[in-house]
Amino acid sequence: SLYIVAEGEVDITQGDRILETVGPGGVLGELALIDDKPRSASAIARTDCLLAPINREHFLALVQRTPLFALQVMRSMAHRLRHTTRLLHS
Repeated sequence: SLYIVAEGEVDITQGDRILETVGPGGVLGELALIDDKPRSASAIARTDCLLAPINREHFLALVQRTPLFALQVMRSMAHRLRHTTRLLHS
């Protein structure tokens, strides 16, 4: 499943390293949902959270019916890729 953070903050981690903190409106878990591969990072609640899970079937239906949803997921992926690239180069 993909998760939308409705409330709170979630740290995206690899090992002991925090890669990103996702807040309200943010998306996590999208890569594994899209490419059907194991998750590349872990998610740990930083604060009390309310998450909205979206399974693969619902995700595909949302992408077809709501182009803005698909665009938001792509923006999230682009942001995460840029952020991770900066981390690798620092």
